Amino acid sequence: MDVGRAYGYVFDDENWIVKVLIGGLLNLIPIVSLVTTGYALRALRNVADGRELPLPEWSDFGDYFVRGLLVALAALIYGIPLGLLIILSLGFFGLNGDRGAGPLAICGTGLVCLASVYFLLLLLWFPAAVARYALAGDFGAFFRFDEIGRFITGDAGAYIVALLAALLASIIASIVGGILCGVGVAFASFWAGLVFAHLFGQVARASAGPAPTG
Repeated sequence: MDVGRAYGYVFDDENWIVKVLIGGLLNLIPIVSLVTTGYALRALRNVADGRELPLPEWSDFGDYFVRGLLVALAALIYGIPLGLLIILSLGFFGLNGDRGAGPLAICGTGLVCLASVYFLLLLLWFPAAVARYALAGDFGAFFRFDEIGRFITGDAGAYIVALLAALLASIIASIVGGILCGVGVAFASFWAGLVFAHLFGQVARASAGPAPTG
């Protein structure tokens, strides 16, 4: 796992300034910003295929947008159990009122704990689901749990490193964006998305490799 390469490969593209500028500007527009998610998926597939450079061209906005939209839809589906657990816990706390630590409050607290565990598992699981979708190209890849599980466990150490390095890139993007009066977040987060693509493309290349395009 070459974390340093993932952080810096973007700047080795001859046209990186133009490509990052376009990605950052798109990130400034709600909903349209999904295009950059699809772009990162293409970059992930390229890295998995051993073609990290040049970065993908901005030549297929429609396809990028659809793929980004499907990632958002999958995230929404995966988030349904979390939302239900939170709603139920709030319901128990509301019914309990000011009665102290009664049965309803205990149930509410238990549901909050379950929601927290589910959220942590989702943070671990969903990046692998996104990577499998990027490789396979069909929406069903988000829910082929056996393939996602093998992606994680094929080289669990590399996967965890990729996960932590991607998280660090997101933190760096937030800090840089804050320094640049907030607007920089759009551009820095685009870079962080490409870091994610390279990291998980490396994981894919080192394990099972890319699946056939769906």
